[in-house]
Amino acid sequence: MTLANFNALNKQSFEQSKVLQQKSHSLIPGGCHTYAKGDDQLPENSPGFIVKGKGCHAWDVDGNEFIEYGMGLRAITLGHAYPAVVEAAYRQMLLGNNFTRPATIEVECAEELLSWVPDAEMVKFAKDGSTVTTAAITLARAYTARDMVAICGDHPFFSYNDWFIGSTPMSAGIPQVIQDLTVKFHFNDIESVKTIFANHSGKIACVILEPAKYEDPSNHFLHEVQKLCQENGAIFILDEMITGFRWSTGNAQTYYGVVPDLSTFGKGMGNGFAVSALVGKRELMELGGIYHDKERVFLLSTTHGAENHALAAAIATMKVFRQEGVIEHLYQKGERLRQGINQAIAVHKLQDYFQVVGKPCNLVYATRDQNKQASQAFRTLFLQETIKRGLIMPSLVVSFSHTNQDIDSTIEAVDESLKVYRKALENGIEQYLIGRPVKPVFRKYC
Repeated sequence: MTLANFNALNKQSFEQSKVLQQKSHSLIPGGCHTYAKGDDQLPENSPGFIVKGKGCHAWDVDGNEFIEYGMGLRAITLGHAYPAVVEAAYRQMLLGNNFTRPATIEVECAEELLSWVPDAEMVKFAKDGSTVTTAAITLARAYTARDMVAICGDHPFFSYNDWFIGSTPMSAGIPQVIQDLTVKFHFNDIESVKTIFANHSGKIACVILEPAKYEDPSNHFLHEVQKLCQENGAIFILDEMITGFRWSTGNAQTYYGVVPDLSTFGKGMGNGFAVSALVGKRELMELGGIYHDKERVFLLSTTHGAENHALAAAIATMKVFRQEGVIEHLYQKGERLRQGINQAIAVHKLQDYFQVVGKPCNLVYATRDQNKQASQAFRTLFLQETIKRGLIMPSLVVSFSHTNQDIDSTIEAVDESLKVYRKALENGIEQYLIGRPVKPVFRKYC
């Protein structure tokens, strides 16, 4: 799609989206089933509902076409409706999808996933990330006979369950006694981890964090955290929902050379199909089994956890990764996007106001106001202007389906949007922003 095509979309209509938004909020709390996809996360003039996607392109209910970034909250690594994955899921559904006994594909998928995480010995599948991170917490508490959980406060989301949500501003409905069991430390700040262990000696069951977010661990941070866990009898858990199947070698624990006790995967491993996994050391994982003499742990017993078509999609996705060099492509296209946007930033002298952050395979952007402070209003303006030009861009996350043409057209559209950003800095954002700013997901009141 060329820039001329983008500019033609300046006459976009979102009429059907607005009608459907009113209806959806009367039927669904928040109007959708994921807060990060809510109406408060995008400008008022936005595509409210998507009806189809192909590759990295998506079409909304009003017929507008967009190049998408973020790709289903990073769940779409290959592209929407990727043929090999869709075909594998379809073939499996023709055989049946859920039986009274395990299906052979459960063993096949377990072997395939564990080949990507060579130091893990066992796996349990589920449907979403929150379920498996919570299972990891349960295992850690059972193994250590402790209650407290230490989480990285710089990483935005681990689970919709009480142990995490109680630590956010949206803690309504979570008993205080549960909230008090979760404590926070900071990424790349080993002293903050030491302080937690010192303040809660003998009480910390586990430490959970992402291996990296937008900056790499420094000064052997992951290894130092692991050492503290070992010295204090706590379980070391890495959440690889995002880094898994994006970082080089397929996961961050291999990339950084650290072996956690437990780790969690999802999102990209099924290219959008609902599948997630808890993997880890046998001595921990087998507590959820039936062949040991210890107290049993009720671990991930869900009706749809090993839904056959989702496992088939995961196997197909992992095979495409191996055969097509997907991760290398994500880095190449992400780097092309980063360099092009950085050139536009330099042209408009916005280095202090708009920044591209993160690894090429997982890029985001930061928006700042005239005072160089983080700004939701300027984020909204950027979203507004890129939407006008045919982009859905809550982040800069690419997929295997993004082509050079897609990237180059995107850079042109971003350049045009940054022109408006510069004008808003000089003349006042109120002259350019339509409607209210977007809001953070975690806030106490609407």
